[in-house]
Amino acid sequence: MTETTRDVVVVGSGVSGLSAAVYAARADLEPVVLEGPEPGGQLTLTTDVENFLGFPEGVGGMELIQRGKEQAERFGAEFVRATVESADLEDRPFELSLSNGETLRTRALIVATGASARWVGAENEDELMGYGVSTCATCDGAFHRGDDVLVIGGGDSAMEEALFLAKFAESVTIVHRRDELRASEVMARRALDHEKIEFRWNTELLEIHGSQEEGVTGATLVSHPDGYPKEKFENGDEVDRDDVDVGGIFYGVGHVPNTDFLEETPVSLDDDGHLLTLEGMTTETNVDGVFGAGDVMDPNYRQAITAAGTGSMAALDAEAWLDEQDAERTEAATPA
Repeated sequence: MTETTRDVVVVGSGVSGLSAAVYAARADLEPVVLEGPEPGGQLTLTTDVENFLGFPEGVGGMELIQRGKEQAERFGAEFVRATVESADLEDRPFELSLSNGETLRTRALIVATGASARWVGAENEDELMGYGVSTCATCDGAFHRGDDVLVIGGGDSAMEEALFLAKFAESVTIVHRRDELRASEVMARRALDHEKIEFRWNTELLEIHGSQEEGVTGATLVSHPDGYPKEKFENGDEVDRDDVDVGGIFYGVGHVPNTDFLEETPVSLDDDGHLLTLEGMTTETNVDGVFGAGDVMDPNYRQAITAAGTGSMAALDAEAWLDEQDAERTEAATPA
């Protein structure tokens, strides 16, 4: 790959990356898509997607991703199973060092690496993620009408999840490992005052009960009056254990944007690591030729439909930028 300079490389193969690939490929930019360690991103953990436009009966997360990949390939996108280990974004063309040992050069770069939800390390969470365990209440909350559900966390994310779930669930219990919240005063008060929301203080989730066939059926919680009970449990200290019947468990302990490979580059990131784009309706960053799409630059909405939208925007922005570069180059080469 080293000898050829591509017009566009898309880093990430979730819904934003696939949308960018479709638009870039239809513009004859022949994009390369770096699929990353988990092709398809977070949507592959969602069994049913009911709020993506055009699928009135819903669609499986994996199916939606696979369709998007096939669509991008149909228009000429090339997929490579690799991640970016480091990036030189100061020289032109950009140079990406990949996990497969190859080097990839590109004129424009679309960063669509997403954000990874933090998990809590409870037993069986790997098996039941997407089967009653979720990291997105707005994605999956409607599946839990009439259920008793748990929300894990104590920050604004957990309060937002709980307040949204209270529209559907019979009851919502926020499980927090300390006896005070990290959430803002406004968000904390809304949750504390809500008639459907209860709190389990100094408590953590130890084990999730259920199966992929049945979904989540319950959970084992541990608690200790001094907080952080899992740590005490693992150290052999005495803690209280409690088995509860619940139909869903939602993790609200935040997301980590996948921007490690940008930390030593000139691209601006916020304090949490999200890619910063310029003011206004654009996906451009402070580095000419670098564009952002999806959850990596969006800490607020984090929806498949918005990610797809920003993916198309990034491709359109990249196409316009490349056209401008070509026009300037032609003008400079034309004799006066």
